[in-house]
Amino acid sequence: MKINFFLIIGSILFLTSCAAKLTSSMQKTYAPLDYKEEVRVFEVSEETPPKAEKLGTIKVGDSGFSTDCDYATVLEKAKTEARKVGANVLKITEHKLPDLMSSCHRIKADVLKVDGIENYVSVAETADIDSALIDADYAIINVYRPSGQGMLVNYDLHLGDSIICRVKNNFCESIKIYKDGLNSLWAKTEAKSEIPINVELGKIYYVRCGIKMGAFVGRPSLEMVDKKTGKIEFSSMQQKKNKKNK
Repeated sequence: MKINFFLIIGSILFLTSCAAKLTSSMQKTYAPLDYKEEVRVFEVSEETPPKAEKLGTIKVGDSGFSTDCDYATVLEKAKTEARKVGANVLKITEHKLPDLMSSCHRIKADVLKVDGIENYVSVAETADIDSALIDADYAIINVYRPSGQGMLVNYDLHLGDSIICRVKNNFCESIKIYKDGLNSLWAKTEAKSEIPINVELGKIYYVRCGIKMGAFVGRPSLEMVDKKTGKIEFSSMQQKKNKKNK
């Protein structure tokens, strides 16, 4: 029985340590929202909705042992905390992507209560609409590589037989593609990585790049990302790039 007891306690501690760490500071609270009620998210690049009442702030980060800390999980954790104080909006004020220091998404957010929030639309909710490219004779591939392991290893990203960009650490670039159809994105260092892509003109695509461990210099990591996640991550990297260039 003692062994089982310690195993249970150890399992609980392990699972807790794997979760992202949340801290909050509230100056005002309202009646909690039902778990089914929506909490809207406004990203770093978006304006705070007018007439928003700030209840406090939330920070979700790495506990030091966190593994369950992708962006969707981190946001859901913040939303749960917001509902507890009657807030229906999170305004992200800082978003750090996984990097060499942490494999977690880390955010800071203002916790807000906004009347008539249904009248506002956030970036995430319009991510599937490529309205800017209606009738365009090209597609856009947004390529980005957050800071991480193998930071000194760069590589060329190919679309079929053509090199479309040089992928470096902490990199983001939008590339116009004028040829549609089924093709492949690939890169090679000590080994080759390849993913398929069906290019449709007037569409926007997001490709997250990185480096995986290899025998000598590491090998490329390529991943097609859904529009909602890609738009958020790519915009966050653009924000950092723009701040650095100022």
